[in-house]
Amino acid sequence: MTFSYNKLWKLLIDHKMIKKDLMDKAKINATTMSNMSKGKSVSLETLGRICKALNCNIGDIVDFIND
Repeated sequence: MTFSYNKLWKLLIDHKMIKKDLMDKAKINATTMSNMSKGKSVSLETLGRICKALNCNIGDIVDFIND
């Protein structure tokens, strides 16, 4: 399974944030951010913290890519 976080990266640009800002605001560690950059899965809890930090829904930040 592969996930696309392209929507998240675009949302960060819209919010004038960098990945480090998101890590601080959503309390995400570097390993999790690296996994997302590689299209790997992360926990729903992590996605929830990102959504809370950016005031959005899960569908606004991630897509499932059917291999």
